[in-house]
Amino acid sequence: MKIGFIGLGTMGAFMAANLQKSQYKLVVTDVRKEAAAGHLEAGAEWADTPKAIAEQCDVVFTSLPGPPEVESVVFGENGILAGAHAGMAYFDLSTNSQALMRRVNAALAEKGAFGFDAPVSGGPVGAKSGKLAIWCGGDKAVFDQHKKVLDAIGDQAAYIGPVGTATVAKLVHNMAGYAVQTAMAEVFTMGVKAGMDPVDLWKAVRQGALGRRRTFDRVADQFLVGKYDPPAFALKLAHKDVTLAVQMGRELGVPMRFCNLTLEEMNEARARGWDHRDSRVPMLLQVERAGVKMEADPAAIKAILDADKG
Repeated sequence: MKIGFIGLGTMGAFMAANLQKSQYKLVVTDVRKEAAAGHLEAGAEWADTPKAIAEQCDVVFTSLPGPPEVESVVFGENGILAGAHAGMAYFDLSTNSQALMRRVNAALAEKGAFGFDAPVSGGPVGAKSGKLAIWCGGDKAVFDQHKKVLDAIGDQAAYIGPVGTATVAKLVHNMAGYAVQTAMAEVFTMGVKAGMDPVDLWKAVRQGALGRRRTFDRVADQFLVGKYDPPAFALKLAHKDVTLAVQMGRELGVPMRFCNLTLEEMNEARARGWDHRDSRVPMLLQVERAGVKMEADPAAIKAILDADKG
């Protein structure tokens, strides 16, 4: 079985590499051929277009920045749809638009092929290690048929429901995370301005009922130490996810005041030129507004985390 992989950015490169480690035969393409160098050295074949990949592969994956890129790769003149054939399964690993994925699925169905929205969660670290959630929406029987392939990419590949449902799950997940991030910036800057050392405050709240669920641990990596470069996940990409979630709420007539505030924070951070900094960098805006400093010693944070393991 040949597997096609389109989009070899940070996430895509790791996922494609894991497929190769599982001995799957890969055909790859990217807007930059140099991005495929490692995969080609490991035995992958190169295809000039998404159409060429679809024509020869039973399963096709895309890992792309967002809806505009997916639409072009699928519906373009030399896109996946042009080369799709009966029985082919297409999994889009990007965070996408529900409406677009339903349209992709319908177009593929006319050729006897199957489309899935299959967004992932785990970031670059998870993509590299294989500790990755893959939410899949589409035909259940076809999902079951290809579950083994998905397991080569992530350790938690799950069928969610009809096409489009996986996108909803991913947007709810990511929107919740960034909304919580906005609240964390406010309450921690309040605590620091009230006279507490950031690490002492963090250690204290971790003992509470909410803290024991490790809700506060997410602030340790960038926020407490005041370090947003290099990014674990870029603001520009996170902004796309939050925008899609807010748009979905608007289309459904669901009031999302706090989520819209989160989007405004991201817009302000982008206006500062912070697109390529970490997605938590909007928290720095609140630090500035509060007039406090967040420059905790990473060693102190590590000591607290290590104590949990002891």
